[in-house]
Amino acid sequence: EAQFGDFSNGAQVIIDQFLVATEQKWNRMCGLTMLLPHGYEGQGPEHSSARIERFAQLCAEENLRLANCTTPANFFHLLRRQAVGRTRKPLVVFTPKSLLRHPLCVSSLEELAEGRFQPLIGDDLDSPGRVERVVICQGKVYYDLLTERRKRNEQRVALVRIEEIYPVPSQELRAELARYPETAELVWCQEEPRNQGAWPMYDEWLSEVVGARRPVRYVGRSAAASPAPGSSKVHKQNQARLVAEALTLKESN
Repeated sequence: EAQFGDFSNGAQVIIDQFLVATEQKWNRMCGLTMLLPHGYEGQGPEHSSARIERFAQLCAEENLRLANCTTPANFFHLLRRQAVGRTRKPLVVFTPKSLLRHPLCVSSLEELAEGRFQPLIGDDLDSPGRVERVVICQGKVYYDLLTERRKRNEQRVALVRIEEIYPVPSQELRAELARYPETAELVWCQEEPRNQGAWPMYDEWLSEVVGARRPVRYVGRSAAASPAPGSSKVHKQNQARLVAEALTLKESN
């Protein structure tokens, strides 16, 4: 585990040379697990990003597993699968520190004892037929979206969590989207700048899953050279803006 996700920058040569292509180059399986703290919490650039975009660009032929879990139970079952599963692949887990104490980030003992790892977690809205927008996200931004949706009592926006970023949970995503009207708008929401995070690769991957006839709109921070601003005030303003944009529907006249 790295103390901060950006510390993986100094290990990039080792990651590229010995972790990413070990199976393809030398026919050797590797079960290494890397925990890289990642999450936009107003602590500045070096405390925010584990460079999801770099790892996503290295993914092909199911050579890596990338995950960003939003519940303790799913994190537990992810690690258990990594330890006892028949297939050994390197696992990189992006771990938001704020979820260690988040009041909504909890799991029951039953979920821990009897559950399994879920590559995707769908919404539990009572009336999926009323949904006008499906927001696809990953990581801690889900709880910001959920909290604001509850404040607004907005039942027309569904929140879908990608727990395993790669391999892409294609079947699970198609099944989840089938619950909602075909006319529902699809949105990808992330905390990271547009040129960072999972979006640079998910822009293409989502098109392969949902088809070209259903475009996915990006909602998040604009492209930036720095992973995050140095000002917590600017961070909060940007975070509030992207959450509001993801949840605000265009009212018909």
